[in-house]
Amino acid sequence: MNNAPRRFNDAKAAVAAISQLYETGTRSLREAFTAFAKGEEFGHRIRAHYPYIRISSDRLPELDARTPFGFIADAGTYATTVTRPDIFSRYLEEQLALLLRNTGVDIEIGESSTPIPIHFALGEDFHAEKGLDFARLAMMPQVFDVPDLTIMDDRIANGIDVRSQGDAKPLSLFTAPRIDLSLMRLKHYTGTSAGHFQNFVIFTNYQFYIDEFVRLAQATIAASDGAEAGSLGAGYTAFVEPGDVVTPAGGEPANGRHPLRLPQMPAYHLKRADDSGITMINIGVGPSNAKNISDHVAVLRPHAWLMLGHCAGLRNSQMLGDYVLAHAYLRQDQVLDADLPREVPVPALAEIQIAIETAVGRVTGLTGYDLKRVMRTGTVATVDDRNWELRPSTVQNLPFIQSRAIALDMESSTIAANGFRFRVPYGTLLCVSDKPLHGQLKLPGMADSFYRERVSQHLAIGLETMALLRETDKRQLHSRKLRSFNEVAFQ
Repeated sequence: MNNAPRRFNDAKAAVAAISQLYETGTRSLREAFTAFAKGEEFGHRIRAHYPYIRISSDRLPELDARTPFGFIADAGTYATTVTRPDIFSRYLEEQLALLLRNTGVDIEIGESSTPIPIHFALGEDFHAEKGLDFARLAMMPQVFDVPDLTIMDDRIANGIDVRSQGDAKPLSLFTAPRIDLSLMRLKHYTGTSAGHFQNFVIFTNYQFYIDEFVRLAQATIAASDGAEAGSLGAGYTAFVEPGDVVTPAGGEPANGRHPLRLPQMPAYHLKRADDSGITMINIGVGPSNAKNISDHVAVLRPHAWLMLGHCAGLRNSQMLGDYVLAHAYLRQDQVLDADLPREVPVPALAEIQIAIETAVGRVTGLTGYDLKRVMRTGTVATVDDRNWELRPSTVQNLPFIQSRAIALDMESSTIAANGFRFRVPYGTLLCVSDKPLHGQLKLPGMADSFYRERVSQHLAIGLETMALLRETDKRQLHSRKLRSFNEVAFQ
């Protein structure tokens, strides 16, 4: 088959060419692997390559200064490898259409020099190690390409990507191998396939929130037309649980199987036809989990993610159950220090802040000055030690005093900082569950009562926030404030 590069001035046709190249390559790898698993010997390496997108322009067109993405930052050649058009076709079509409109030059689609690792070609549901004996496993790298960690990094996102003179500059934050790694990891950690993830993501650190979300989602999807149930609204097409258990609107679960044990960070997806639904993930406790999951969700290019969890209130004026809207972060989590130095500010995003505050007002019925009775805006400190209270007060309190922190948790700053790093709009709304500096410790009885009283309202606020953001122009959400002066073209 002739896989010579082709040029396109139509985004849909370009994505169709990408799909053809990718499917042809991965199909040949899967067929060869089936033969390999049956004992067939190969005297040569079996290889297929990722498709690439390339665009070259010797001039910069005049653009509206407000344009946040979809254009090249300077004259020259830009390229990226791409993968999984079954997941990214809508995204790619949108990005390519913007490039065509804003540059006025054709897009080149071809076969790159980057091989597709056999594990990625086989997909998230296949485990090569399960069906092969030790001898065949040891022989695999001699026949097929395997994942190469030296080309799966975040240099582009971190701003440290150095290209030799004449090399194409990056079109996107992530290369195909980096994306494929994350797609595999998402299935492993969340128990659901990446194709189910929606563009609005809520992270939480408590299963109580997931239980309430599942209840609301099931009530919503039970209606044949996904009719309104509570704050969720209409237009939802399916609900997906770990094990890829899919319940279509108005129907019984169509496929999938609930796992015997929940995965480490179970995900639940209330889907819409255009992927503008809500994904909710219980990320557990700690900044390592927060970084891990957001590292991988970021490759899906969501429109916003929100941290919805509990925190320690640091002010005597706060009450258990009060809300904290983060407008700054004291980053003591350390897990991102090598990727985003602590001295780099992580700003609050106006569009997210306004949506959260509006949602709090709508759900609580409070407005203006009365809203301050239940919600406070301020700095959230994130630490990596759950027993931070056991340190001497003169040591633990000083950074909180100096930063004017009003709340403390173990995930929010990490989620926000990774949102900033990966250009994903982010926000944080926490609920005060204890006040250790004032003798109100998180104890079993207090916790049970608190959770029963506050979880439903807190989750309703998060869901209302996402509904508001869904109606926001993407050009405002993915604003220029998250993007560098030499930014990649793709959102």
